[in-house]
Amino acid sequence: MQDVILPVFALIYLGMALGGVPGLKLDRSGIALLGVVVLLATGAVPVDRIGHFVDLPTLILLFALMIVSAQFSAAGFYDWMAHKLADAPGSSRRLLALVVAVAGFLSAILANDIIAFAVAPVLADGIRRRGLDPRPFLIGLAGACNAGSAMTVIGNPQNILIGQVGRLDFWRYIVACAPAGLAAMAIVFGVVALLWRRELAVAPKPADEAVPPFDRRQTAKGAIALVALVALFATPFPRDIGALVVAAALLASRRLSSRDLVGSVDWHLLLLFACLFVATGAFASLGLATDAMTWLVNHGLLPDRLAVMAPLLTVASNLIGNVPSVMLILSLWHDAPEGAMYGMAVISTLAGNLLIVGSLANIIVAERAATTGVRLGFAAHAKSGIPITILSLAVAIAWLAARGWMAML
Repeated sequence: MQDVILPVFALIYLGMALGGVPGLKLDRSGIALLGVVVLLATGAVPVDRIGHFVDLPTLILLFALMIVSAQFSAAGFYDWMAHKLADAPGSSRRLLALVVAVAGFLSAILANDIIAFAVAPVLADGIRRRGLDPRPFLIGLAGACNAGSAMTVIGNPQNILIGQVGRLDFWRYIVACAPAGLAAMAIVFGVVALLWRRELAVAPKPADEAVPPFDRRQTAKGAIALVALVALFATPFPRDIGALVVAAALLASRRLSSRDLVGSVDWHLLLLFACLFVATGAFASLGLATDAMTWLVNHGLLPDRLAVMAPLLTVASNLIGNVPSVMLILSLWHDAPEGAMYGMAVISTLAGNLLIVGSLANIIVAERAATTGVRLGFAAHAKSGIPITILSLAVAIAWLAARGWMAML
């Protein structure tokens, strides 16, 4: 069994790093699925063991949150908000500040990938119509989506996973991590405003396009669902079941088709999660996984200190992605303390700003902007992403250490 699991596991994570297979139109989800198929076909993982490896509560919670977000999308709220941002009055710097603030806070409550997907194309097109270079605003959008999502345990997929595995309290997490996320949002604005000051010195032209309407009633329904979610998260009721109940209530609508809401779910991301659960679970079942953990402990490389966790997650998040990195660490480290869970969530999220491949939100912004003819290249993103990441991680590390959540050395 080890002869099959180990190479398949290695190839899956190599695929996560490459993002595809040369010559084939395979993305990360497809690569992970093919790997799991090989494990099943060879008998390395029996079909009846899949349920043992997959963390179903995490998938349920992620699915339910996607349904809540789909409610806002179906109501036209995201399009309306993106147009309002692009057409906002005032200077270019004020416009950038609005993009960072709105994207950051929305990402904290409505997963960052969804905000990036909805806002990027409308923002890119609207900014260009106003005679401005869209790139600093798109970088601000991606950076804010990552930074803002670090503030809550439901802000992004890896935080959702960490929150479920570590059974982290919703409000306690905010107290522990939101200050670092807020500081990172301010850093995103400051760095972009400084490094792109020449582009932002141009005054925007007056808006010349009407802002599309949105369904206020359906948007209010989504807002009520969010309030209900937060209220349930403050109770002992299982977080995944509570979110599923709220999502089910939204599906029972007289105006919005349940088919449309369910169709808006990012099934590719859920599939990626499920397949990575199987691959990392199969790897963790090998004796090699225990040996690897023993080796890390013996060599002082267990990521229970910030001096180890920060560089490890920064490199891993930009090599194979923050979600696969977190899954891999959790599959090996079963008894991580609460403070380490906070550190893992914040550092893996903020490290995603380093390079354009560091987080799915970055990739989504670049790809969605490209549909409007705006190219956000690797170098343009790195110009701001590297200093943003260095500064925001320095602040986050200092905060976590000062509050006693994790030791520095």
